[in-house]
Amino acid sequence: MLSLLPIFSLIIPTLAVPQVKLGNTVITGASFLESGVEFFGGIPFAQPPVGELRLKPPVLATVLDTPTFNATKFGPSCLNTAFPKALVSEDCLQLNVFRPTNVTSNAKIPILFWIYGGKPTSLCSNECLLICYISGAFSAGATLKYNATSLVAQSMTRGTPIIVVSANYRLGPLGFPPTVEAAKKGSLNLGIKDQIAALKWVQNNIEIFGGDKSKVTIFGESAGGNSVTLHFLGKHIKGLARAAIAQSAPIVPSFLPGRYQDRWTSFISAIPECASLANSTNTFDCLRGNVTTASLLQGFAASTTDVRTDLTYFPTIDGPQGILPDLPTKLIPTARLPVILGSNLDEGTFFIDQHVNSTEQISKQLTDLCKPALLGEKLLNNAMKQILRLYPDIPALGSPFNTGNQTFGLSSQYKRGAAILGDWIFQAPRRAMSTSLREQGIPVYGYQFTEPTAISPIAPDPRTVAPGSIAVTHGAEIPFVITGVTNGTAAAEALQIMMQDYWISFAVTLNPNDGKGSNRPKWEEYSVSKPTVLQLQGGDVKAVPDTYRDAQMRFINSIPHVFHR
Repeated sequence: MLSLLPIFSLIIPTLAVPQVKLGNTVITGASFLESGVEFFGGIPFAQPPVGELRLKPPVLATVLDTPTFNATKFGPSCLNTAFPKALVSEDCLQLNVFRPTNVTSNAKIPILFWIYGGKPTSLCSNECLLICYISGAFSAGATLKYNATSLVAQSMTRGTPIIVVSANYRLGPLGFPPTVEAAKKGSLNLGIKDQIAALKWVQNNIEIFGGDKSKVTIFGESAGGNSVTLHFLGKHIKGLARAAIAQSAPIVPSFLPGRYQDRWTSFISAIPECASLANSTNTFDCLRGNVTTASLLQGFAASTTDVRTDLTYFPTIDGPQGILPDLPTKLIPTARLPVILGSNLDEGTFFIDQHVNSTEQISKQLTDLCKPALLGEKLLNNAMKQILRLYPDIPALGSPFNTGNQTFGLSSQYKRGAAILGDWIFQAPRRAMSTSLREQGIPVYGYQFTEPTAISPIAPDPRTVAPGSIAVTHGAEIPFVITGVTNGTAAAEALQIMMQDYWISFAVTLNPNDGKGSNRPKWEEYSVSKPTVLQLQGGDVKAVPDTYRDAQMRFINSIPHVFHR
């Protein structure tokens, strides 16, 4: 896997320069020498969201206005504070195409459309990874982190070629303004609308790259997985995709506009050109004026300073015709897409404070996230008390799971809190959603990723955490699916091929069991009466009952209203 900066600055070319013609524009891409994969990067799919288009829904751009276009690099990330300034820009609504070499325009190749998740912001510290990461979820991220060459190369090896498309979307206050003003001006959930615009671009243009617009599967991890969930629960995905894969999709509190007006006020207050309007309800006109990128980044940083309580920039409930019409648990899917849903064994270890050492600290970390706007404190506190009873302070029951009484030099409360957070944010919602979709007759394939050698590319610096304490944590499956495993064990590398075969098979046939590629166990559909998930672990891939911590997750899933789900 190539490092971020070399990919961004230069895609290694061969002598055969790949080209496609989009309208009157010749687009020149680049080839990876050894893999047989071609790359076209940084292609605009919408008008730059600047000036009068700032904080407005994307304006689809299906053609380019130049005779030639250099597509040998990834485009910049949308504005955020997690990447160097040289790698971010407001003019960021661009996508990338990875395809097999020598593809003709009539090849009709299925598409995997990647939606990235977040990454810890530069403000992240070991003391509050949960809020810090979640703050980064829809406030940071970029396609330039994800080189999909490995996935496309494997599709060619197994004789079922695919194309991978990845697209940027607006982040933080520019992508998810949470205010009543944004609601009145039709500017809620802009980042999700950017994703939809990119999918519409695919419908218009992917055939020139050899793709089949009728065979698009959306897939994403973390905030990207959450985006996938919103798409397949919503109305707008009809005609844009036929299947979905949500990897470690967090389910977090959803609120009506205005919940986080104070954070928007912080954002505006830090922008010199608009600071005098910070306490008004008329800030958009100023923001669409002569506000510089530097000022926007300054406001961006200011409005995410309080990482302990910041869930500001997340999808907002936007009404019957919106992206998120109601709480996710109240939505009935209309697109009825077949789905793969899964999570990692120790998701919660990524988020819990490594210094937590008391029941009170765990309880506060949870209640700070979901203090209700309409429900009473008593209801929330009673729910937390029951959760703490269901997750006793016994190290052998905590996460990292299957590590006995080992505590890694930390308080036993760390493993307890990690178990609670992993189930609350990931495992329990995934189980509830799997059951609900199956009850509606929608095909579901569930997995649990448990590979012990996996290293998450988005995890904290290993030097900042206790050795062994995060285990199979959030993001650990990413190299096994999209970017490729480097320097792994033979079992891990075999698992990577197997997982890519499952994903590719699903994209091509809507079933992960096409019998092509690696010799792998059959992945059974999720069953309501006898639920199982596929354990993804090198040398031990098998179906396992989806009944672990049943009483705990049943309780969590019985009170979605308390968590605003």
